[in-house]
Amino acid sequence: MSKEGDVMIGGAFSIHSKITQPPIVFTEKPTRLKCSSVNLREFRFAQTMIFAIEEINKSTFLLPNVSVGYRIYDNCGSTLSSMRAVMALMNGDEWTLEKKCSGQSAVHAIIGESESSSTIVLSRTTGPFKIPVISHSATCECLSSRKEYPSFFRTIASDLYQSRALAQLVKHFGWTWVGAVNSDSDYGNNGMAIFLAAAQEEGVCVEYTEKFHRAEPEKLLKVVEVIRKSTARVIVGFLAHVEMNNLLEQLSLNNITGRQFIGVEAWITADSLVTPTSFSVLGGSLGFAVQKANISGLEDFLVKDFWETEFQCKETNRGSCKENQDLIELRYNDDDVAELRYSTNIYKAIYAVAYSLHSILKCSDTQGCDKTVKVTPWQVVESLKQVNFTIKNGDKVWFDSTGAAVARYEVVNWQRGSDGSVQFKPVGYYDASLPPGRRFVLNTEAIMWPGGSKDLPVSMCSDSCHPGTHKALQKGKPVCCYDCIPCADGKISNTTDSIDCKKCPEEYWSNQNRDACVLKNVEFLSFTEVMGKILVFFTLLGVLLTLIVAILFLINKETPLVKANNSELSFLLLFSLTLCFLCSLTFIGRPSEWSCMLRHTAFGITFVLCISCILGKTIVVLMAFKATLPGRNVMKWFGPAQQRLSVLAFTLIQVVICILWLTINPPFPFKNMNHYKEKIILECALGSPVGFWAVLGYIGVLALLCFVLAFLARKLPDNFNEAKFITFSMLIFCAVWITFIPAYVSSPGKFTVAVEIFAILASSYGLLFCIFLPKCYIILLRPEQNTKKHIMGKTSNSDVRY
Repeated sequence: MSKEGDVMIGGAFSIHSKITQPPIVFTEKPTRLKCSSVNLREFRFAQTMIFAIEEINKSTFLLPNVSVGYRIYDNCGSTLSSMRAVMALMNGDEWTLEKKCSGQSAVHAIIGESESSSTIVLSRTTGPFKIPVISHSATCECLSSRKEYPSFFRTIASDLYQSRALAQLVKHFGWTWVGAVNSDSDYGNNGMAIFLAAAQEEGVCVEYTEKFHRAEPEKLLKVVEVIRKSTARVIVGFLAHVEMNNLLEQLSLNNITGRQFIGVEAWITADSLVTPTSFSVLGGSLGFAVQKANISGLEDFLVKDFWETEFQCKETNRGSCKENQDLIELRYNDDDVAELRYSTNIYKAIYAVAYSLHSILKCSDTQGCDKTVKVTPWQVVESLKQVNFTIKNGDKVWFDSTGAAVARYEVVNWQRGSDGSVQFKPVGYYDASLPPGRRFVLNTEAIMWPGGSKDLPVSMCSDSCHPGTHKALQKGKPVCCYDCIPCADGKISNTTDSIDCKKCPEEYWSNQNRDACVLKNVEFLSFTEVMGKILVFFTLLGVLLTLIVAILFLINKETPLVKANNSELSFLLLFSLTLCFLCSLTFIGRPSEWSCMLRHTAFGITFVLCISCILGKTIVVLMAFKATLPGRNVMKWFGPAQQRLSVLAFTLIQVVICILWLTINPPFPFKNMNHYKEKIILECALGSPVGFWAVLGYIGVLALLCFVLAFLARKLPDNFNEAKFITFSMLIFCAVWITFIPAYVSSPGKFTVAVEIFAILASSYGLLFCIFLPKCYIILLRPEQNTKKHIMGKTSNSDVRY
């Protein structure tokens, strides 16, 4: 289609999408290429170009006295035909002109093409001649290079934005496991490369990436098989509408449905894809689309004025009617007019050229344009870089440093209308000119998913790891394929899909679900627990028994048995045993600074007092025997006063040891976090281990000394020799505390305290029973033996007290 004018604008569109190449014989001139299968959308592009030019020609303020002509070629969706079109645009129609190239381009600018690969052919061919090319839909990022394409412009954004937005869209819905299919062309390969890089940054894994060309049916079948076997439920299709149509046919034939397609502007709103069976495959698809055209008068021109004024089959040109019969059949077709989107871009491109020419020709409202100015394509290129205007629908037109427009897309969703028709419903938008946090707006509730579902599809290689677990990558698989491993004890993860678990602070521990840190349980031997109650019971029982024995001895203090056993030391021993039993209570309960100091000192002093009394009784036994020998009067050196002083002296030594211990490095409450990881043992640290073992050692030395002396006196010739009972009690005492040492060192937590209390009680009971039980037996059950004669036995001195 063509029309002459003072200035000429060229156009190249894929009005037909299939091409048949005739056989080439070197002896004959090649015939024309045969094109078929009308692409209605591309035909609308040509119509929109004519509409815009006619509107400019009628304008009184833009190029007022200059007519704009056009020459529009059909490249039939082939780069081969694109080369023919561009040569014709530069040189004129090679079929009618026989003259040589004049050196001047036949057009001042070229609008086109729709696909990036054809546009690259067009731009590289016109580049050396500095002819401006303005594309309405070639989005390949490769065309942004000003070095390779210095005269290329476009009224659409680069795929750099769309590809990144695709990755963000996929991530927004939580789809981390997707498949990817692209056209094997500059458009598809470049766009997919940017998407894959952006997807990796967003943490999206791609199960497969497949590509095919419209002329490769074998590869297409392979792609369909890969889609069938894949586990990814989401497919990103970076395809030109021709490849998408081919893929759709095969998916429909193989009944592959239920996939969530994510589309690009090239096909997401293509009416040619809407067939009776296509919705079962593409229903619910989401993608980015160019905003709808909103140009007054365009719809009437497309369905009426164009056919009446621009495309007439006159009687004189019947051949033209026959040749374009397939286009004439579209005369009354207006189904796609409501979905026109790229038409706005073509409209902007024509007006951009017109404003550039207006500036070059120095046009004004009063004097018109200076037609004497010779317009060169390079002047148009330079002028296009400066254009900045607003078209009648309110959109601003300007080009950035790469010659592209600002990225603005609608997010559209394939839905079924109430009348059963397929609708491309807007559900959001993307505007790259806005700040990063506000570029994406989605109305998720308005989206219809595949199969008419309202539930968001799930596409993940592995299910999300819940809090309390962390991701462990599966060997040899992408990062989106992982196992969920529970966090170890003492570690938590409180977010979904945590990469690692965090360690809880020192005084905290992980809860059962491993998703929160809770305070560790503080463990100590308390009065309320079963073990504490049992130990308290035996402690009080020991005190009670000791008091009973003391009362029994007090009642029978005048009897020979009590008198013969040194009643003063016996009562002091019973008093010390009571303190020994009671000191075990200081080991129960929450340790504090005072209780820690009290428990060890009370234990050390009371037991020394106890052992000192027994040692005194043992010495008395020995001295008494020696006193019965002829010529001996040793009891005067160990009378009651000396006995008291010896007990006091032995006890004071322990008191001094305890004072030094408490002064230098006393015991203190300590939180032991090393023995158990999940709980804190609240215990009394020894402070100075030397002090503790000095206290314990001193008790041991006295006990050993007492045992040795008692052992030596065990066979003294008396019916009632107390040394035997002291020997046995010291044997039990030493056995208990020798056993206590390894048990104390190895017992964990509160059991350490329990072992110490057990040793105190066991040794106290041992002393009580071994020393006083035989005496109580005689007092209560054998009173006939409680006589001076029986007690003295062979000893003649009845006044000796031992």
